[in-house]
Amino acid sequence: MATYGIDLGTTNSCIARVDKTLRPVVLKSFQGEDTTPSVVYFESARRVVVGRQAKNSALLVPKLVREMVKRDMGQDVRYEYHGQYFTPESVSALILRALAIPAQEQTGEPVEDVVITVPAYFGLQEREATRRAGQIAGLNVLDVLPEPVAAALSYQSIGEDTTTRHILVYDLGGGTFDTTVMRLEGNDVQVVCVAGNDRLGGADWDQKVMDFLLQGFTDQYPQLDPGGDEQFMQDLATSAEELKKALSAIQSRRHNMRFDGSVVSVELSRENIEELTGELLEQTMEITGKTIATARDRGVEHYDDVLLVGGMTSSPVIARTLKERFGLDARRQDPNLAVAKGAALYALNRKVRVSPPEDSQALSEELGVESLDRVRDITVAGVVPRAFGLKLTDDRDPVARIDPRRAREYIKHLLTANTPLPADTGWHSFQTVAPNQRRALLEVWEQAGAVASEELQHNKPIGQGLLSDLPPQPTGTSFEVQFHMTETGTIQVHGREASSGSEVRFEVQIGGLDAAAVDEARRQIAEIEVTG
Repeated sequence: MATYGIDLGTTNSCIARVDKTLRPVVLKSFQGEDTTPSVVYFESARRVVVGRQAKNSALLVPKLVREMVKRDMGQDVRYEYHGQYFTPESVSALILRALAIPAQEQTGEPVEDVVITVPAYFGLQEREATRRAGQIAGLNVLDVLPEPVAAALSYQSIGEDTTTRHILVYDLGGGTFDTTVMRLEGNDVQVVCVAGNDRLGGADWDQKVMDFLLQGFTDQYPQLDPGGDEQFMQDLATSAEELKKALSAIQSRRHNMRFDGSVVSVELSRENIEELTGELLEQTMEITGKTIATARDRGVEHYDDVLLVGGMTSSPVIARTLKERFGLDARRQDPNLAVAKGAALYALNRKVRVSPPEDSQALSEELGVESLDRVRDITVAGVVPRAFGLKLTDDRDPVARIDPRRAREYIKHLLTANTPLPADTGWHSFQTVAPNQRRALLEVWEQAGAVASEELQHNKPIGQGLLSDLPPQPTGTSFEVQFHMTETGTIQVHGREASSGSEVRFEVQIGGLDAAAVDEARRQIAEIEVTG
């Protein structure tokens, strides 16, 4: 009957469950730690090592180690190890198994029903890829939950405060960043707005430190090229991360580098790092400002709490800049564990809501009726994370009159970011682009850039359907399209032509692995021994 919350992070992952007192508890890794580095070492065709030891192995055999796989989620990417091919989903499944195995050993119960968290700014492709990763790992994914919402659930004492509060979550992890404003009232969590960058995180700070150290070496020995040595660079990457973390607590540290018999000592200070990474920090502040402005437009003028989540928020400059720039007093809220703990609460909530009567009875006996009711009453209402629309032919382009297929194309967004879920666009009218046009291809595209844009290059296709059997009529004949996004983020499309009664309904099917490919990946992963 146990349920689990999993923070599947870019650099570190964590798993938690709720105990009989409704307290979320983090389960230890293979190494007895709260978090597991999201690193996989492909030791052989039938054995992988995940976590701390895998990260150490990157220094010796970097070509057999995969890191930062979360940044590839939803992308058509393949990795080859020992003659086998792996996708971002299947590598993530290995990380999930590395969390589940020691968790099962500690609880004595199989890890099956889970909620996995994702960045608030993840699009549909990335969210679906995360769900598939869980399926490949042999898990029953009850839902995927935005990380800031999970952090808010961890922060919120269930049912103990019925006053209305607004919180801002600044979530800067190893590979992603987003800000979220939420309204909390009792057991209700309502997302007001989100903004973010799913390719900005602590790894980018590490790269800046690496560049600084490497420059320090080449300044003294310009005739040497340590940047071309894979093992040197892997060691430098590890050192850069350690220096970054250390300088959150101390003011300066000296680092020694050795290459080809030459040794260079470089001193790095906290002030150096803040200067080197100022542009990165500014990006997060611009996004935060955008979020605050959107929330203000929706009536949120004051924040009862500002929560810092994610390992990068240990850097003092972040809280200091939020205070200087926006007047916000921010505090770290269990930054490395809060997301998994909140996901554990939500996993239990989802399990309670969908369980048959006999399972509900067992849960009631285990937790108590009052506790079960408090969990059941948790509600989470999200928002549309990005804009979604249709690809259209620009009838203002003169070429459209001669050959519509060569005319400019653009995206007309029907769903806008931060619309509360569930969301319904209502009917939008469109026109045919050719005489006697019998079909209309409805291509659904998702915003890919930081802001919504009609240009194709700032969007990406995620699904399509065909409105057929249109009556033979002149160019410009109208038909209608409606989008509906469910509470879980699924897009349903309905197109119709009134005079003929022709219509099409479809649910956006995200590309990537289909059911057969997921089954094959599950068999592949099941045959691999996962250790820490």
